[in-house]
Amino acid sequence: MISTTFNRRDFSLGLAAFFSGLGLVGTAFASSAPRRGPLAGPDEVSHAGEAIHQEVIFQASRKRVYEALTDAKQFSQVVQLSAAGMSYGNAPVEVSREVGGAFSLFGGYISGRHIELVPSERIVEAWRTGSWPAGVFSIAKFALTDQGPSTKLILDHTGFPAGAGKSLAEGWHANYWEPLAKFLAK
Repeated sequence: MISTTFNRRDFSLGLAAFFSGLGLVGTAFASSAPRRGPLAGPDEVSHAGEAIHQEVIFQASRKRVYEALTDAKQFSQVVQLSAAGMSYGNAPVEVSREVGGAFSLFGGYISGRHIELVPSERIVEAWRTGSWPAGVFSIAKFALTDQGPSTKLILDHTGFPAGAGKSLAEGWHANYWEPLAKFLAK
């Protein structure tokens, strides 16, 4: 049986839900009552998360850059040219070329799965380092666009543990972009 009892709190929450769906709600409709279900409020969303956005130009075609990032043999050579190459240069690099397939780089220190692969255009990965707690993954998105005869790679990396942004940003340059540029220049 459906209850037809309707009180002021239910009315206020209903109005808040309605206006929130329209994008018109502010703090005026905030209620001190606990929120539940679809009426859960903005206190459940963190806006303090770190993110990395990097743009790098490579003197190579989009196809060549994509292949270097998704081919184990080629990326193994990138690892050898990286800052971490001394430690992991001889460790096997594994890269599946299938959506849902796994990758393992730098002796397994970097691992994850491919979420989306669009040849010569986009790579989206569930990406993690070996130092993070088990089960914690971030999202790394690589977009490739033409920049004249070169390729612009745009990296957006989100969802990593708080405080890791600075070292990850430095790691992308030292272990991905700089050695990848050297590899592509060969």
